[in-house]
Order: sequence, then structure tokens, then C-alpha cells
Amino acid sequence: MPMTRQAKLAADIGGTFTDIVLEDGRKRWSGKVLTTTQAPELGVIEGIRLVLAESGLAAKDIAVFIHGTTLATNALIERKGAKTAFITTQGFRDIVEQGYEKRFDHYDLMIDRPVPLVPRTLRLEVKERLSADGEVLVPLEESAIAALAQKIIAEKVTSVAIGFLHAYAHDRHEKRVRELLAKRLPEQVTICISSEVAPEIREYERFSTTIANAYVRPLMASYLYRLRDGLKEMELDAPLFLMMSGGGLTTLETAARFPIRLVESGPAGGAILASEIAAECGLPEVLSFDMGGTTAKICLLSNGEPERARKFEIARAYRDMKGSGIPVRIPVIEMVEIGAGGGSIARVDRLSRITVGPDSAGSTPGPVCYGRGGSEPAVTDANLALGKIDPAYFAGGKIALDEAAARAALQKNIGEKLGLKDFWPAAGVTEIVEENMANAARVHAIERGRDIASCTMIAFGGGAPLHACRLAEKVGVHTVIVPRGAGVGSAIGFLRAPVAYEITRSAVVSLEEFDAARVNALISSMTADARAVVEPALGRRKPDIHIIADCRYIGQGHEIRVSVPVKTLAKSDGAKLKAEFERLYEQVYGLRIPHQEAEAITWSVTVSSPAIKPKRAAKAAKKPPPKPRSKRTVYDPALGRQVQVPVYWRFDMKPGAAVKGPAIIAEDETSTIVGANFKASVNSLGYIVLERTR
Repeated sequence: MPMTRQAKLAADIGGTFTDIVLEDGRKRWSGKVLTTTQAPELGVIEGIRLVLAESGLAAKDIAVFIHGTTLATNALIERKGAKTAFITTQGFRDIVEQGYEKRFDHYDLMIDRPVPLVPRTLRLEVKERLSADGEVLVPLEESAIAALAQKIIAEKVTSVAIGFLHAYAHDRHEKRVRELLAKRLPEQVTICISSEVAPEIREYERFSTTIANAYVRPLMASYLYRLRDGLKEMELDAPLFLMMSGGGLTTLETAARFPIRLVESGPAGGAILASEIAAECGLPEVLSFDMGGTTAKICLLSNGEPERARKFEIARAYRDMKGSGIPVRIPVIEMVEIGAGGGSIARVDRLSRITVGPDSAGSTPGPVCYGRGGSEPAVTDANLALGKIDPAYFAGGKIALDEAAARAALQKNIGEKLGLKDFWPAAGVTEIVEENMANAARVHAIERGRDIASCTMIAFGGGAPLHACRLAEKVGVHTVIVPRGAGVGSAIGFLRAPVAYEITRSAVVSLEEFDAARVNALISSMTADARAVVEPALGRRKPDIHIIADCRYIGQGHEIRVSVPVKTLAKSDGAKLKAEFERLYEQVYGLRIPHQEAEAITWSVTVSSPAIKPKRAAKAAKKPPPKPRSKRTVYDPALGRQVQVPVYWRFDMKPGAAVKGPAIIAEDETSTIVGANFKASVNSLGYIVLERTR
């Protein structure tokens, strides 16, 4: 009888590295390869071959492959998507340029507004108009579609987005135009309609999301199918799932159709990992800190669950300010992301200040120490110069680093301009990048009414363990956990993610005069659609269902997400929903508005594979620390000087072993810097626990 396949594979493409993780039972193998920017699938396949060779497993032993990528995000940021046209209701083509009709910075006269992905010449109009109730106010002028198709062909457009007024509730005009265009356009031209991509109220965000989806769909579909073909060539025929920004998995076909849902797939994997660790360690409040080669991500979790949202902003063009990017309405895990990774470039500005990021050296040319042609120092160069990184064992020894070149670049670009020598230019760079991350974490917590000092930090990604102690000191956190495999944390998170799909639709319902029959019918329809996506991957398992209503006081423009019980709702449930809404409203804003009616405007149904309860950490008996493998001179910011510290190999430290800082705990994909004010121990799950001693 043949053995059942059980090995699971994950790949996370970042801006600098592609991380690969392979798990077979309790065994795990992982690796990092430089991202092959021009053809990302080549780096993925190279990494898979490396971990398969290391494990001794064959491609046919893989039961499932889970993948996350920043390709869609990068295409939007770098404006490297398809040439796209937008068809909308006559008189409304400028909505995507008018935006919210307000300035995101009231006092800066020189702000740069986000430039639409579709130029005005390709924003096309058609006579049609449906009311919010579905009444035909202006019939669809079908005879005009032929002329629109001719213009699209003449302009060599390869992707079309369609968005009409009130299509979130009444989609027949959008579907008819898609049908007519499909008969007249070349087969390779992709067509997206807003009623399928983002069926929610608010035209600007719905149109923007649909355009962004159309903009990246040809690129993403091509990449995903190339990857599928490459996997087939190496005889890896396991089911392929894609990580979505909301923390769930979806099929290749759905991802190719709605690639906009993949924009934050990598960071979502990290949040899923942090959620599992919080459950294992019994942590009620968590700050997850994910630092890779290009960005750093901060996410807050409460009772093991990350905060989620329905809106995300891509490619902020002006000082990373809210409102200066492209808004998209997709399920997303709420986090703050800043340009502070290992490849983030350090400079001295006109005011003689050290600045770090947001631009990154990426994998090509990479930091100066990579020896691939980079000339501007990056955060990795600074960490190398400060002794935090072993130049002979970076990325498991796969990439040799040039420490002398890193020091020379730091001295030339930072030291000479500021009169700094020795290790101080590098110390200045790390201090600035750590303060940038600390400030982002503080603001993120304050905006959500959270006390950051009550959190336990979970640090992962190749860069986070290098900076976690200093960041914890800056934000007032007392305990930091560095999990096993921290350097490839997001990819490990992919393997813990549920197969899930979320469907959202707008329907305004008063919570005072609650129309239970209407809501039940809507939820039933949405649940059936979501089940159709998820259940084929579940076998005989029953899915979990979660329902959310976005609620607000009537007249307000912003909503609060309220959980809805999974049952047949009654009229009396309207009052219960309002009570929960007001409790959450007071938690966020500090007050309630008495005698004010409330309403739900958008409903979301998530169907997912059933959650698996993780094993809880037990108390580990004390054990003596191992002997250090070597010693290294490192700059410790708490002491303000260089000190010689012991270097321990992580897997020499058994559960219960502890060491005092300053010290280094090294492993293949990263190193944990134990600050002078911390002690490090290993818990029963093999996680490093850093605790402040003073």
C-alpha cells in the first residue's frame, strides 16, 4: 500500500530574498535564495530544489505547496502593470482622479496627489444609469460598445476595468458590457468588473480596486501559470494555494482572477505565525515585528487574533502619508509597513541628518557588502560593521559578505559628511532605523487605543532578531519571543494558514428597524458563494464560518467591524448588534452617542478550514547554558560602546537554558542580539524568550 504524502512546502517572495520552508511531520528544512526579480519563479524553483536536496525528499513527496508574493504590490508601486482602460457611467470618469475631494495634508501646498493608474484618455464613458434600488434611469447604450472596443484595440490596451454606479447591488449593466466587449476584443485582453472585484458602496474605492486588479491581472496570471508549469517540469504536482492579504489561502485560479487580494500576502503569513505563537504561549496582547530585506511590518494582536480591515492603501507617494496612495477594498490584516529592511538605503540629507529608506537596494544590486555592484550603504552593511552579522555565515553561508566594503561605504557616505569615524556611522544608521520602527509602532498602537507596553513582542524575519531588543527598549516592551525558524517566519506562517475565502457585499440595514429576513437571505447567498471556493480543498472537514457587519451611527463616514452570530437572525438581534457596536465604539473613541440610530452598511462572510488548536508551551526545567562557539566584538547601544560578547549556536541551547546579555545567539537565517539589559532563555517549544532585566 503506497504511503500517504504529508510533506508541506511554502515559498515567500520578498523584495530581497525568497524564503523556502519544507515540513515533513516534525522535521523542518528551510533556505533563503536571492529573489530573481525579472523572473521570480526561477528563484522559487531554485529554492525548492535546495530544500529538497537537503531533506532527501522528492518532489512527488510534497502534499501541498503554499505561496505568497509581493509581485502584485511591486507592480503597483513601480507602475509596471498592464496598459489598462476604464469604462464607467457617463459623467463619472474623473472619480478616480478626484478621489475623496480633500487634501491629505491641509498645510502643505506642494503635495503630490496619487496619479491614477489609468490616464484620462483611457477612461471611457458609456450612457447608462441604474438607481440604488435597481431602477433603470438611463438605458445601457449597447450600440456605443463597438466604438469603445475599437478604441481599446487601437490604443493597444491589454486590460479593461468596468465600474458603473450602484453596480455593487445591481450588476446587470456591467455584465452586459463585459459580454459585448468579449465578443469584440482579442482573447488575450482581460476584463474585470467592479461587481465581482469589490461589490461595496463608495465609488472611488470600488473603481480604484477594480482598476488595480485589472492593472496587475495579466502580469500575475502569467507569473502564476509560469510557476505552475515550472513545478510540473520538476514533477511537483501537489495542490498549489496562494496566501491572501486577509490571512487565508485560495486556489491558483481564484488568485489569477483576483490578484489584488495578494498584495499583502507575505506580511499576512507573518501575522498568522504570530497568532499561533500567541496561542501556544498564552499571550493576551502581542506586538508582532517582522523585518525583512525591504520593509518592516508591525501588527497588533489581541487574544491571539490580528486586527483585520476592509481597506488598504498601496504605494503612498508622498512622505508615506495616509491618503497619498491607491486605496483598495480588500480583506487585509491591519498592520503598518515602513521602508525599514536590511536593504533600506542610508543617506545624509540636506539638514545633515541620517535618513534610512524607504527605498531599498533589494537583491540587485543589494547592500554594498553583497559585492553585486551596490555603492550606497544599507542597514545590512551597518549591522555587519557593528559585528551583529557573521560575514562568513550569512544566509547559512550561501552569501559571503565583504565587511571592508561595507565599512568603506558607510565612512564615505555617512562618516565623512558628519565627521564620524570607526563604528559610529553604522551605529547612527541602526539607531535611526530602530527609531523609525519604534515611532511606527507607537503611532499604530495609539491610533487603535492600545497600550503597547502591555504587549509581548514576537520578532521574526531575517532582520527582526537583530533589532528586537533595542526596539523593545524604545517602546517599553519587557518580553520578546524569537520563534524557531524566525528568519523565514512568514513562510512558516503560510503553512499554518487556513484555506479561506471572504465575500463582502453592501446592504444598508437599520439596527433599530432590523430587517432580519433580508439579512438572512444576503448572508445565505454569500456563504454559498464562499463555500464553493473553499470546500473543494477541505475534503470531509466542515468549514468554520465568520460573519462581520460594518456598522456606524447614521450620518457618519467610517465604520466599526462587529461580529455577527452564525445563526438564523431574528429582529431582536438588531438591538444586540447595536449594543456590541456601541461597546466597540466607546473602546475606540471613548464615548457613545446617546439616542443616535445606527446602521450596518456592509456584510462580510468568511468560510475557512477548521482551526487547529496548537500545543501549549510547558514550563521548562532549568538547564545549564552551552559553551559559546566563539566571541565577537559588537556595539551595544544600551552601553554606548563596543564590547566583546559570546556567540552561542541556537540549537546548542536546550529548553531551560539561559544566558545573560550582551550576547549573540546565531542560526542559519538570522542572529538574535541579546542586549545588555536582557537575558535570553529557551522555552519548551524551542523559542528564545528575551526578558528585560533592568
